Amino acid sequence: MIEQVLPNIFKIQIPLPRNPLKATNSYFIRGNERNLLVDTGFNCEESRSAMISALKELDATMENTDLFITHLHSDHAGLLSFLVKPETTVWMSEPDGYVVGGGQESSHWLIFSGFLVGSGLIADGIENTIERHPGYRYAPDIFDGFTYVQDGDEIKVGNYNFQCVETKGHTPGHICLYDQDKKLLLSGDHILGKITPNITLWQLGEDVLGEYLRSLDRIASLDVDLVLPGHRYLLNDCRGRIQELKDHHKARLANVLDILGNQSLNGVEVAQQMKWDLTFKDWRDFPWGQKLFAVGEAMSHLYHLFQIGILQIHCDNDIYYFTKR
Repeated sequence: MIEQVLPNIFKIQIPLPRNPLKATNSYFIRGNERNLLVDTGFNCEESRSAMISALKELDATMENTDLFITHLHSDHAGLLSFLVKPETTVWMSEPDGYVVGGGQESSHWLIFSGFLVGSGLIADGIENTIERHPGYRYAPDIFDGFTYVQDGDEIKVGNYNFQCVETKGHTPGHICLYDQDKKLLLSGDHILGKITPNITLWQLGEDVLGEYLRSLDRIASLDVDLVLPGHRYLLNDCRGRIQELKDHHKARLANVLDILGNQSLNGVEVAQQMKWDLTFKDWRDFPWGQKLFAVGEAMSHLYHLFQIGILQIHCDNDIYYFTKR
């Protein structure tokens, strides 16, 4: 489905089969000589067909269209190697481009295997089957033709003048696009309506939740009238939604501390007891993918509490356990 949301900006809903998100919002921005397509959908037949049909309906070709990928996840980057032509510039941050460029061969997936062990998921009985992960199944083919962007870089398309804004947290190199004059933000998965972006820790070392919260504060300092997010509906109250997201994580941190009490628990043991907006009441009934997201979210909150001095960590049989100081 295509919807014109602003002059020369069209939202394209790209279906995500067998995924609770249902669809990715791709944005086509018509320019004078070159167009810009922001995010792509999965590398699968359903997403490909929808994108091909949308470009045809918009009377656009990839020969005169460039790509901007907000972050590394396959629901946003999956089709880039399918869409790219020799004339296409593909903009992305270097940290995320490094992961995406390796496709299914990326060292990112070795880190993922370590996460399964360190969080307690393998001990909990989950299969160490990377091939089941949607990020792996629907990844783009290997690609090394990125034009890397950094915070503050500008991309002009028609009457829009976008500034790249680094928003770490959801991924290491997530980038939003901001037009200051038009008070417009293309937020990728940094800010979503109703649903909260998944903040997952796959390896110890970086406080991804802390980075995400700081990135929210940075966007809150901008003058934004309209947010074009990577999923679901458009947002008019950017600062209000940011406050809701911050309140959500504050409540989740409190929930994690309540669960810990005086115990020493790993990521799985905490995730099993956290409050989730899911229909499944028993941890054993959680689908494989939802367990991954839940435990990754639990780990990011546990590690943030460690970073700010509230928790301590010890390792036993390659599994990380968290206790209060």
